[in-house]
Amino acid sequence: MSEPPGRVCPPRYRYGPAALAAATERAAETLYVIGGLYGNRPALDAVEALAAAEPRPVTLCFNGDFHWFDVDDAAFGEINQRVLRHDAILGNVEAELLADDEEAGCGCAYPDTVDAGIVERSNRIHARLKATARRHPEALADLDELPMVARYRVGDLRVGVVHGDAEALAGWRFAVEALDDPAQRPWIEAAFHQARVDVFASSHTCLPALRRFDSADRVRWVANNGAAGMANFAETRFGVITRVGVTPSPHPGLYGGTAGAVYLDALALPFDAGRWEREFLANWPRKSPAHVSYFRRIFQGPDYAIERAHATVPR
Repeated sequence: MSEPPGRVCPPRYRYGPAALAAATERAAETLYVIGGLYGNRPALDAVEALAAAEPRPVTLCFNGDFHWFDVDDAAFGEINQRVLRHDAILGNVEAELLADDEEAGCGCAYPDTVDAGIVERSNRIHARLKATARRHPEALADLDELPMVARYRVGDLRVGVVHGDAEALAGWRFAVEALDDPAQRPWIEAAFHQARVDVFASSHTCLPALRRFDSADRVRWVANNGAAGMANFAETRFGVITRVGVTPSPHPGLYGGTAGAVYLDALALPFDAGRWEREFLANWPRKSPAHVSYFRRIFQGPDYAIERAHATVPR
């Protein structure tokens, strides 16, 4: 029996750690990894403001799902144009905007633990976004040029940027539950080795997690920023991005660590929540699929504690 749309991880999503090992490496003094912007223009304003306040040049890498709620033409065009001034890779949202068929739905590859209603509503959200995207062929042409992975060197730290996990665009093995599962440790260690990176920076799963993995020769990290454009913790309204830098962050970090002389931080991304609420409701009023699935999370946060995001990984 075939999987229904929204739970499918298409074969074209699969790249494997070797793709990161082979990717062109770009140098950065400070790297922001911004996953899950979800069409939130006030959050994009906030990212640019944080970067402007840094003492050194900042490389911005949007690691997928920068579109989602932006189904009106003005917002879609603006998000696409502003994001693609910077580095970016595909998320499943963008990958499915480029697909000719609807087989994968939203392309999230939701696991069985996610309610079927959420999956069905996500497919409906994506269908509406795809209708908008088809009115912007120039934007789709630009998205079609994006890779699925990116590679950076920050100081002496090798950083692999993905949307899902080391294997696939919509992979869930960098979700907090998988990172904390001892049975997954051999796969994670092999992925670091095969990709030849010290840090995996991801998003996709919508809940942030920073985990340290010590091996005989070096310290390695998985940094999942959760979502830049939505609340990530209970009773909060800010997004989260990942910062990797050769100098300490000038902005207060939520949590973080170091790898040699390089600093790794999860930064809060406070944005104009009132403006975002107005823009969201203009496109997604009460009883719409996005309102049913996301309104409570956007404005009250998920049932997820910040302590869970940076729990210590058993050695």
